[in-house]
Amino acid sequence: MIIGVPKEIKNNENRVGMTPSGVAELVKRGHTVYIQHTAGENSGFPDEAYIAAGAQILPTMEETYAAAQMIVKVKEPIAPEYKLIRKGQLLFTYFHFASDKELTLAMIENGSVCLAYETVEKADHSLPLLIPMSEVAGRMAIQEGARFLEKPQGGKGILLGGVPGVKPAKVLILGGGIVGSNAAQMAAGLGADVTIADINLARLRYLSETLPKNVKTLYASELRLKKELPDVDLVIGSVLIPGDKAPHLITRSMLKMMQPGTVLVDVAIDQGGCFETSHPTTHSEPTYVVDGIVHYAVANIPGAVPYTSTLALTNATLPYVTALAGKGWKQACKEDPALALGLNVVEGKVVYKAIAEVFGLKYEQLNLE
Repeated sequence: MIIGVPKEIKNNENRVGMTPSGVAELVKRGHTVYIQHTAGENSGFPDEAYIAAGAQILPTMEETYAAAQMIVKVKEPIAPEYKLIRKGQLLFTYFHFASDKELTLAMIENGSVCLAYETVEKADHSLPLLIPMSEVAGRMAIQEGARFLEKPQGGKGILLGGVPGVKPAKVLILGGGIVGSNAAQMAAGLGADVTIADINLARLRYLSETLPKNVKTLYASELRLKKELPDVDLVIGSVLIPGDKAPHLITRSMLKMMQPGTVLVDVAIDQGGCFETSHPTTHSEPTYVVDGIVHYAVANIPGAVPYTSTLALTNATLPYVTALAGKGWKQACKEDPALALGLNVVEGKVVYKAIAEVFGLKYEQLNLE
């Protein structure tokens, strides 16, 4: 198969869809890999490394899309890419369709096959292609939250871990999944007073047993969350419903319960955000203030650490890319139910129910026979 890896063009997105070692594995199996010129440069992978691995370099995004049967990316296509995608072309990337109707309609119109990393789901309900970036995002959420708690950044002027004689910051984490647990580990390691909230009691028991002792668990009822807000310093929103929009756990009226300079980090912004007042921001302009509360809602948090992120992502995606390239998308999905759940939009049809329901579109069950 002919595989294309274009350069990411989303604001400050420095990751790349594949490492040179990933390319080498595909070339070894007889596939052709085209890399757009400088696609990996910001991740620490120059063109020379790809050439040494057996890739061919194409000068432009247009040529990369035109040459490839399968496109491997990191982030969803944005408007300048829509017209480059053709009928029947396979796109393997993060899409997060439920938060972007324009993207959904564009992919329906061009007739491509959209296989989304974030909805590939194993029988145990784990999300193998979301996990590595969730691990990065959870850890980064604390790093960024600590930064924006600084007074020059608009925060309260609180050091996350405190010092002897001065209490540490209070951190509330909404959602006990991969993002939430990684955020809790990072915050606890810095010495913060951490509470992690979820509605899954089995998950809370597990977290209580495995996380450090300065992490408390909380059942996430609305009333209990409201009781936490008046003296919390940093809130991490990490709630995920695969393929669907995130629920709004903190409403605008609840912002008034918090002290000015409190920081909200919405890691769920790719899926619409779990704070009512959230809207996507960028690494160049990461925050804004509503009712005195600092909001950080960057839609590609792991893009700030592209070397780590690209390596972690390729480690997870490569087995699936290899299967898709070797067998074709239909056969690969037929043989692997987890991969089949990644199919969201196929040749003009919405085949993932949650996305159809969000936008009131027709849902069509896909027959892989």
